[in-house]
Amino acid sequence: MSHLFSEFTLTSPRGPVHLANRGVIAPMCQYSADHGQATDWHLTHWANMLNSGAGLFIIEATAVTQRGRITPTCLGLWDDATAAALSETLGRARRLAPPMPVCIQLSHAGRKGSSAAPWDGGKLLDAAHGGWQPEGPSNVPHLAEETPPDAISTQGLADIQAAFVQAAQRAQAMGIDAVELHGAHGYLLHQFLSPLSNHRSDGYGGNFEGRIRFPLEVFQAVRAAFQGSLGIRLSATDWVEGGWTPEETADFALRLKQAGADFVHISSGGVSPQQKIAIGPEYQVPFAKLIKQKSGLPTMAVGLITTPQQAEDILVRGDADLVALARSFLYKPRWMWEAAAALGGTVQASHQYWRCMPREAQGIFGAVRIGQR
Repeated sequence: MSHLFSEFTLTSPRGPVHLANRGVIAPMCQYSADHGQATDWHLTHWANMLNSGAGLFIIEATAVTQRGRITPTCLGLWDDATAAALSETLGRARRLAPPMPVCIQLSHAGRKGSSAAPWDGGKLLDAAHGGWQPEGPSNVPHLAEETPPDAISTQGLADIQAAFVQAAQRAQAMGIDAVELHGAHGYLLHQFLSPLSNHRSDGYGGNFEGRIRFPLEVFQAVRAAFQGSLGIRLSATDWVEGGWTPEETADFALRLKQAGADFVHISSGGVSPQQKIAIGPEYQVPFAKLIKQKSGLPTMAVGLITTPQQAEDILVRGDADLVALARSFLYKPRWMWEAAAALGGTVQASHQYWRCMPREAQGIFGAVRIGQR
């Protein structure tokens, strides 16, 4: 049997989350919300992803406060209105697809907030263009030419922690199976971890223990409030001399395991424009392997994994437990169907799609056979 199409179970306090296979749709920002509220775009996108045949779908970075958005059009889960829109839209999408566990990535952009959407340049926005004053661990901007963020006070940290907890509780109330905290790609939790962005002199900065303190406190608080499967996405390295390292990531993952983490999702970079990334096929997989070996946590690998055989080989080698893809699913939403045909696996699909199988894909929907009329 194909490793990619073998089942996997994520643990959680309220019971196991069963994945039909080990293919994961990684979170991908759509920058299409209306004041944080999910829109028809999300309905179309989510229904499409839920019909992909993957084992788990992770909803995009979802801001826990208005100020924590990356852009003015980012998805949010900070109040009753954003929760109602997300719940109603997700419920509709789930009714249009076979059952699939859903995870949501909860995020705060920190100093990278108040930015334009990527197709509008991605630069920091001022108030005249819909922007706001971002906040971060220290008043150090991401780019030298940008306005420095406000350094978050101790009370501000407590408020943000409470916002993460409340968002996780809202996710739980709407039946979301898992939560992934966003501790990667240069956003707030990653900003605390990295000495490049965290210049604090209080107990939340300085050495490794100080820099992991706030992300760990947020994780512990969410763990106490959320009964589903809980994990975190981490950038394993900043790709900058003197930045956050893979070894620190592994040590932090051990602390997270002790705090009740059910999985870890390993990416890299994003905190500094000085990064020098050695991009190539599977370039982040060695980091996932390291963290998996040192922490023992179920681990997702991501990053330029584009073919079914690559995904299969990563799992066969034991470098990761799950393989996550992002852009590949945007470009080819039925990527898992092709993988099933190539590797001898099966997927679930809505009845309306059963007749579409090409001859070489016969059997990927299990025993389904549809005649002509």
